[in-house]
Amino acid sequence: MSDATRRPLYVVDTNVFMDWQFRYYPTDIFPSLLSRVDSLANERRFCAPELVEEELRKVGTPELSRWADDHSAIWVPNAAVLAATLTIQSRFPGLLDPKAEYDEADAYVIALAQLRDGIVVTQETSASEKRRPARPLYIPDVCRELGVHCITLQGLMRREGWRL
Repeated sequence: MSDATRRPLYVVDTNVFMDWQFRYYPTDIFPSLLSRVDSLANERRFCAPELVEEELRKVGTPELSRWADDHSAIWVPNAAVLAATLTIQSRFPGLLDPKAEYDEADAYVIALAQLRDGIVVTQETSASEKRRPARPLYIPDVCRELGVHCITLQGLMRREGWRL
């Protein structure tokens, strides 16, 4: 299968789940989005490191936790990407939030996409697009430096040709 016809793997950041099911695209208003994401998950084209699931459990809704339970196959063990994650964190220390109280998923998401030739899906914007960035680097900045394709949730919808 050529690169042009290869069906991409999407590696998803925590904020995408939050925006999708809680903030902007709640499943009671956008039920077709839920079925389309489920299809991607069933095709093994939608995944995230376990650390994203851990973050969802801390900040997500009960509905999102139930969805996570029902889609256990999308969660990739953190250990599977740890070496690549540590390389990213050491090369880009500005990606880490100095005020974070727990391990952050950002480098894990990028590492997983790197290892599986996937596309990062995040709602983060580049540090240069922010008025007062809290840190010097965000996921899009590191992806750009590493040559990892990075899109938003809307970008995923466009790539897949979804009309909701």
